[in-house]
Amino acid sequence: MFGKIIMAGSLGLVLCGTVLAATPAPAANAQVETQQDPAQKEMQDRMAREANKKRQQDIREQTDKLFQLATELKAAVDKSNENLLSLDVVRKADEVEKLAKKVKEKMKESVGPPAKQELPTPVPAYPH
Repeated sequence: MFGKIIMAGSLGLVLCGTVLAATPAPAANAQVETQQDPAQKEMQDRMAREANKKRQQDIREQTDKLFQLATELKAAVDKSNENLLSLDVVRKADEVEKLAKKVKEKMKESVGPPAKQELPTPVPAYPH
């Protein structure tokens, strides 16, 4: 009885292995996965546009804050003299620098495929 159970289990494993080996390779499935549903592509495009709008809004807000900080920094520098530079001015300059880096990084970010740019046609050299 025990031998029959082991034999049946072994036969089941062999059959399962044969069925698994007969399934199509992942490469065949990859072709199906690369094709996108038009509705899904439209949704992804819409999400990318919304993310870009949000990024642009963030850049505007951070730039306004940067302008305010730079104006405050200028006012603080104008109040100081050549012999005295306050710690507040140095801190304000650090704050301006950090925010400027954030704005720069935000400007570098892009969501979705980049816009296609046409390369200028080369101008042939004029023989003298």
